Amino acid sequence: MVDRSAEPPHWRTWRAGERVVVRFRIPEGGLTDALGELLRVDDSGVEVETRRGAVTVPAEAIVLAKRVPPPPPRRR
Repeated sequence: MVDRSAEPPHWRTWRAGERVVVRFRIPEGGLTDALGELLRVDDSGVEVETRRGAVTVPAEAIVLAKRVPPPPPRRR
C-alpha cells in the first residue's frame, strides 16, 4: 500500500489553459462544480474561467478534480 498523504494533490501539476472540472464545497453547505479553462493553480487553490466568469476555488474546498476534453462543437 502506498502512502499518498505526503504527495501533493494531482491538480497541482495542471497548467493554465487546460480544460478542467473541479467539484468543491461551498460555504452555504453542499457541493458545486466549476467547469472551464484553468486560469491559475498554486498552493492556495485554483481559478477556473467558467461560462459565468472566473471562479476561485480554495485548495481546502476541493473534493474532486480532473481534466476534461474540449467542448463539443456548437450546433447550428
